[in-house]
Amino acid sequence: MLRSFSVTDIGKKRKLNQDFVYVSETSVGNLPNIFIVADGMGGHNAGDYASKCTVETMVREIRGCFEKNPVRILGKAIRMANDQIRRKAKEDSSLYGMGSTVVAATCLGHYLQVANVGDSRLYIINDEIRQITRDHSLVEEMVRLGSIDRVAARNHPDKNIITRAIGALDTVEIDFFHEELEPGDIILICSDGLTNMLEDETIGSILRERISLEERAGKLIEAANDNGGKDNIAVILIDVFSKE
Repeated sequence: MLRSFSVTDIGKKRKLNQDFVYVSETSVGNLPNIFIVADGMGGHNAGDYASKCTVETMVREIRGCFEKNPVRILGKAIRMANDQIRRKAKEDSSLYGMGSTVVAATCLGHYLQVANVGDSRLYIINDEIRQITRDHSLVEEMVRLGSIDRVAARNHPDKNIITRAIGALDTVEIDFFHEELEPGDIILICSDGLTNMLEDETIGSILRERISLEERAGKLIEAANDNGGKDNIAVILIDVFSKE
């Protein structure tokens, strides 16, 4: 039986929480469940507006979508959110330049369908931790091209520059991933406020502990804040084959 837990935390340095999460373990439209993390960007309140607007637009679109294919459903929802953010930014000068990352996932029995724009991430954790999404960031491009390694990437001064975002351009390019799930898999969806503060192995070791999802999520937030808490932190944990 699928179980999940979600939490956001403002962190130690920010005055506003620009991360927004949405969780439904039951069907929304033609999707059996839906889990979304969005990390907004923009001055003043534009970032928190962008993430909230992105998620609310997506959920509304998913709920009313007649498509059956999850890739098409998620794709249409993200494109609609992109249009909405662009429109709102044109209407209100205080929202100009706002944008958001998004990771959305739905569990279809033993399979996971994921859509991603930006540098928020989805991982699958079992005996090892695997990053499923690929960051759309300047530093990730540099790693892919071989100009820097993973160690240098973690502390690079430009690591917060993203190359794709909801609202950045009139059209949005979306990555889709389809993964088969195994018993014992834990799915983590998170903003970079977690992954910039903690190494993947630390995240994996916390999520392998034999404690509740709520306790594991709390430990992730606590560890990220103990390491500096430089950004807002969003965490969704999903146990697809939960025995709890």
